[in-house]
Amino acid sequence: MQTSIKRALISVSDKTGLGDFAKGLRELGVELISTSGTAKFLKEAGLPVRDLSSLTNFPEILEGRVKTLHPKVHGGILFKRDDKEHTKTVEELGIEPIDMVVVNLYPFRETAAKAKESFAPEVIENIDIGGPSMVRSAAKNFKDVAIICRPQDYEAVLKELKETKNLSYQTRQKLCVEAFSHTASYDAAIATEFQKGLGIKYPETKIIALEKLQSLRYGENPHQAAALYTQSHGFAFEQLHGKELSYNNILDAFGTWDNVNEFEVPACVIFKHITPCGIGTGADIKEAFENAWRSDPKSAYGGIIAFNRPLNGETAELIKSFFVEAICAPDFDEQALEILQKKKNLRLLKRKTPISSRPLLKSIGDEVLLQDPNQILFKEALICPTKRQPTKEEETALKFAWACVKHIKSNAIVLTSKNATIGIGAGQMSRVDAVKMAGIKYSEYQETNAKPSLLVLASDAFFPFRDGVDLAAEFGISAIINPGGSIRDEEVIKACDEHNIAMLFTGIRHFRH
Repeated sequence: MQTSIKRALISVSDKTGLGDFAKGLRELGVELISTSGTAKFLKEAGLPVRDLSSLTNFPEILEGRVKTLHPKVHGGILFKRDDKEHTKTVEELGIEPIDMVVVNLYPFRETAAKAKESFAPEVIENIDIGGPSMVRSAAKNFKDVAIICRPQDYEAVLKELKETKNLSYQTRQKLCVEAFSHTASYDAAIATEFQKGLGIKYPETKIIALEKLQSLRYGENPHQAAALYTQSHGFAFEQLHGKELSYNNILDAFGTWDNVNEFEVPACVIFKHITPCGIGTGADIKEAFENAWRSDPKSAYGGIIAFNRPLNGETAELIKSFFVEAICAPDFDEQALEILQKKKNLRLLKRKTPISSRPLLKSIGDEVLLQDPNQILFKEALICPTKRQPTKEEETALKFAWACVKHIKSNAIVLTSKNATIGIGAGQMSRVDAVKMAGIKYSEYQETNAKPSLLVLASDAFFPFRDGVDLAAEFGISAIINPGGSIRDEEVIKACDEHNIAMLFTGIRHFRH
């Protein structure tokens, strides 16, 4: 059964699925032409293949750097079949038509990831030249030449050829778009790698290639379309169980993971609407979970939980009676999976990759803000400007509180014991209102829990006035940690001294928007 495609040029680095695809083309009567490595692969698979040199009458040269850069290759791809002058030219020059180009490019990203430096010889040699040229030529002439770059397209292309003996205009258009996306992404990877090699973090032109991982049911709200993309060619979490992730689930999952890994000891963080509602540490993750959940169980309802240790069956047994959207952990033991997989919709997410050090991207419409990730907790030595120095126990609690407030939406105030949040004021327009909100949450905490033996406060930025300190003193706090640096620091320090509150200045701010 002959198709309208008579001749295919195949030259691929990723040979996934190639054997079956090439076999299917041969069964349809398509002649196969190939370059050295791919030709060898196809011949070993028992398929008849013409070497490219028989088409060009010119050998591969310069260690394979030049093999497809030839007029008989690009002429055979680019000539317009419905143009008499084009047809006359290729016939006079003995150029054979090429109706399909199957090309994917040298593994530049993978090679660069393993190399010791960006401009290493092996990295340079994995910059594909002939491949992108053929892809672009075929994509430009998509009406007459089918271009296939992705192994995942093989099956659909073969199916359509078998059914109709041709590829529709719409299919060719789609393949054309995928081809230009393929080369654009490839060039972006090269530019980015070499910018990194030169230490250029924020270049004049920032090229970002994103690969679609999945469509989402909707975005923040049902009327907003959305999809998930990646720069690193894979999702950071492996979903082990549960229903499809939503846009908001994904935001919360990344936030909780970022937060929980702030701690070296066993820790648990519970997020709700992209901000923590409970953070706890403990001797083990069971104690950490209990401390985090106790912080604000009302807000934790329907939240997302993250652990910085593998989740065990004992802790899973505690969680199973609560409604939560998802649980993130570096791993889950068999007992934990057995318990939690009984909850049909509960999403279980195993983190596969470490936290990225790439610049963070934030869209503001047609513009994008980029900044370094906030991976610093303390930048300078802590300074105590108050008359009273914090006790060792207070200092430990303040450091815990500082690691918590870093991940709370600004303006942020957090009240904590030595190892648990017990009052969070997040996202308020004034700092004193954030203190008020933390106080409200602390009052709710006291309704079901004993008064903590130690209560401290962290503020993500300085106090602009003493009113926040005066209000916090009414809660019974004994120590405060904040960046300092206000023009009214002396006023704030005086308020602390009047209330016998110890205070530490960190010298670093942790706004989070």
